[in-house]
Amino acid sequence: MAAGTQDWYNDKVVRQFAVMAVVWGVVGMAVGLFIAAQLVWPGLNFDTPWLTFSRLRPLHTNAVIFAFGGCGLFATSYYVVQRTCQVRLISDKLASFTFWGWQAVIVAAAITLPMGITASKEYAELEWPIDLLIAVVWICYAIVFFGTIAKRRQPHIYVANWFYGAFILTVAILHIVNSAEIPVSLTKSYPVYSGAVDAMVQWWYGHNAVGFFLTAGFLGMMYYFVPKQAGRPVYSYRLSIVHFWALISTYMWAGPHHLHYTALPDWTQTLGMVFSLILLAPSWGGMINGIMTCSGAWDKLRTDPILKFLVVAVSFYGMSTFEGPMMSIKTVNSLSHYTDWVIGHVHSGALGWVGMITIGSIYAFFPRLFGRPQLYSIRLVELHFWIATLGVVLYIVAMWAGGVMQGLMWRAVNPDGTLTYSFVETVAAMRPYYILRFLGGIMYLAGMIIMCYNLIRTVQQPHTVSAPSLIPGAARA
Repeated sequence: MAAGTQDWYNDKVVRQFAVMAVVWGVVGMAVGLFIAAQLVWPGLNFDTPWLTFSRLRPLHTNAVIFAFGGCGLFATSYYVVQRTCQVRLISDKLASFTFWGWQAVIVAAAITLPMGITASKEYAELEWPIDLLIAVVWICYAIVFFGTIAKRRQPHIYVANWFYGAFILTVAILHIVNSAEIPVSLTKSYPVYSGAVDAMVQWWYGHNAVGFFLTAGFLGMMYYFVPKQAGRPVYSYRLSIVHFWALISTYMWAGPHHLHYTALPDWTQTLGMVFSLILLAPSWGGMINGIMTCSGAWDKLRTDPILKFLVVAVSFYGMSTFEGPMMSIKTVNSLSHYTDWVIGHVHSGALGWVGMITIGSIYAFFPRLFGRPQLYSIRLVELHFWIATLGVVLYIVAMWAGGVMQGLMWRAVNPDGTLTYSFVETVAAMRPYYILRFLGGIMYLAGMIIMCYNLIRTVQQPHTVSAPSLIPGAARA
């Protein structure tokens, strides 16, 4: 595609999703900071039902995962599929519907969850009318994405689109199957599954929401924006394909590791543990591929904070995908399960991997989206990077240390077999760690506010026209 044909791309919907990703990121993280503060100062619920931790916590997870992360995935997938296929999105109207429909889902969640209207399933709390809207929006998303690939000018399907495609298809299946429910009113339904089967289906969904929504989709970002920002081809295109097939063929089996020592059959728990350990290989293969793409461009890390975001994100991906399989081992899990160590693990992935790869990708393409020559301030990006990185480290180290302490206190027994510590004593012992987590959260949220300011000032700069993107790694394709 020749320079000057930028108008061939539908970047309006990309701009809409990119802006809302940042907006929802600030909102979702602010809610998370507030409930983190409630664990230190419980009186912050003000004896108001819709301000209680139990109602705001699912609001926080939905806002950060599906609003911030989801909008980031919509934005980057629409951006990448057009550039790598060298065609416009197959339907502007359908793409626009996915934007407004997804925002309607987010607003509905923000209204119903504080009201206590919930299906009470982790990461699937929304009630049946909203579930139906999610399914419709997601099917339209699949039509736009795969329809665009079908009419591509470039015969090769770049690997980033493989990961985006797997994420879109799998999340559709996970959502529809796990959300099978019987409505009894407009605001209440019951799942069609029961007992241990319901738990198994829920964590087949729950862990694969991590595996595909929070991993495969964001690996699509990695495979496009890391080579793009580094100015280097993908280190090993063959390894990226092996990474793809190994990841998607094993991730689906890992969910039972959330149900160790429960009513789930023992062989199923063991199967989940084994596949979790197998997952270490493809995960680290992808992490190494992302890091080694920067070979020959390491000097750019001194001057390019956007590349720092991307590289540190991939590093957190490697760390989180080592920690996860380790925690799935039954003997380790007997200590870690139900403790705040799990919270540390989740947030090393959510803030370190998902947050930073999304932030780096938005910084990378934002000026081009709005026809601006560059970001308003690279120094502010650098400041954002260091504040966010230090915030993540403070957060996860506090939760790791506190979580291990929790687990050890829970299992400590006296010579006569009675518990050494009461549960209340373990809660009181966690307070210093919760304060450290709160401080880490303040730093991460402050970075997002700096990002908002920087992007607003970027849009206020004089307009310019840039040439369309080329395909990263095309020489290796």
